[in-house]
Amino acid sequence: MTSLQGSDAAGEHISVLLDEALELLAPSAGGFYVDGTFGRGGHTERLLQAVGATGSVLALDRDPAAIAAGRQRFHGESRLELVQADFAQLARVVAEHGRGRAVRGVLLDLGVSSPQLDDPARGFSFSKDGPLDMRMDPAAGESAADFIARADERELFRVIAEYGEERHARRIARAIVTLRLQAPIVTTAALAALVQRVVRSHDGKHPATRTFQALRIQVNDELGQLRRVLDAAYEVLAIGGRLVVISFHSLEDRIVKQFLRSKSSVDPVYAGLPQIPPDALPRMREIGRKRRAGELELARNPRARSAILRAGERLR
Repeated sequence: MTSLQGSDAAGEHISVLLDEALELLAPSAGGFYVDGTFGRGGHTERLLQAVGATGSVLALDRDPAAIAAGRQRFHGESRLELVQADFAQLARVVAEHGRGRAVRGVLLDLGVSSPQLDDPARGFSFSKDGPLDMRMDPAAGESAADFIARADERELFRVIAEYGEERHARRIARAIVTLRLQAPIVTTAALAALVQRVVRSHDGKHPATRTFQALRIQVNDELGQLRRVLDAAYEVLAIGGRLVVISFHSLEDRIVKQFLRSKSSVDPVYAGLPQIPPDALPRMREIGRKRRAGELELARNPRARSAILRAGERLR
């Protein structure tokens, strides 16, 4: 349920469904590709290998720590351009940095990276005490602590129920409102303890799992960002270009699935008619069925269990 990426025993980030994503993206030598979620560069590295000496990659991430790590890791790599920006700005970034090149593929890996989870100062994890922040870009927008300090009980309930799919959302929202009257809730440990007091068990998971997911989605506008980037990716793709998306929970996957189905269908106004205007024909085709991590990957990285991979190709 929680949108997580994996890490190995040394704590290094592991890109989920790496081989499968590259297979569906099908990068070719000399091509120009966009990695909309750079993370720690696992997919970007493989793209650079595939495009060869004459290809190039444009990578985005809104986390300044990811960009800094990427510039250090790929120092001197002239085929790669790294830009700090949220991926909803994909069309603008491609227009400014693409130099007119045809985009042959866009890759989106929606998971939270291990370095983000492992740094208590980022506030993503309930397993390590730190400031209740959760912002992908620590310099932009309100933190999770800010949100739960100003939201009323109805809004807290809505966010936790809708984004966390938490059946105890009303109880948790009420507890937050009650506790914050005594003292601000500003740390991950304080929030996790609050949820644990009012939700005794949760399908073998920590009781705060869904609440933390909901707050992270809220403060980063993750679902709104996803809807905008899917539209932008279609617009920037060349004919025959591919969009590959790895999602980590049902809310994300539902948006991706609906987008691909909509773009791959005849305009409903003309469905079933013997003659269909060209503008009403499908704009994309779905590539195969959704994919999940195999047994070998799950044995190496149990966090990959929730990952779902979908892909589509622009037709016109």
